[in-house]
Amino acid sequence: MNVMAVRTALFKEGNDLAAFIIRHIPKVKNGFVIVVSSKIAALAEGRTAGAHDKERLIKKESSWRKRILPKWWLTVRDGVAIVNAGIDDSNAEGKLVLLPKDCFKTAAALRAKLKRHYRIRNLGVILTDSRVAPLRAGVTGVALGYAGFKGVRDYRGTKDLFGRRLEVTQTNVADSLATAATLLMGEESERQPLAVIEDAPVEFAERVNRKETLISLKDDIYRDLFKRR
Repeated sequence: MNVMAVRTALFKEGNDLAAFIIRHIPKVKNGFVIVVSSKIAALAEGRTAGAHDKERLIKKESSWRKRILPKWWLTVRDGVAIVNAGIDDSNAEGKLVLLPKDCFKTAAALRAKLKRHYRIRNLGVILTDSRVAPLRAGVTGVALGYAGFKGVRDYRGTKDLFGRRLEVTQTNVADSLATAATLLMGEESERQPLAVIEDAPVEFAERVNRKETLISLKDDIYRDLFKRR
């Protein structure tokens, strides 16, 4: 698998996202996965707000939230545990940038436009953001939405090297690809909001199940962290 981050011009609010990608990635082979920062997808949708609205928007944008530190809330948005409902003020010219309204819908619509332009059959699209994990320093990537491939590889019912039947093992393909891309795209002033993944070990599909990467709270090993006060 080869991952390449793409340095671009500065994306401005209201710019056409598909045209921006085509401009900076003029050629795509069949079977590529294109990774897009959720921030530029949100800017394309005009999902910005004034900096003074942050706490109100965190509450509005999340289905669950708990203030952890003075400036930080642990929240759940669309089934993803993420800080401050994904609302960000870095590299935002004094504004707050929210997440896209529906990341799966955005990814699907973007994939359809790109497939028509590149004239290829198999193409994956991921909208990615950064997140922290319990007891781990630093951020990794998370796929907020994706299209064109199955997001989970399920090993349940298969056997390991010693013939033991696996009961719970699944690989989150979407988040793994998002993390690989995020590592190269960077978090500061790299100006690399796009990445291309070649030879990704994915199963391409025209339709995806947006709930396949989610787990119910009752089955989640971290469930006690999300108890309501």
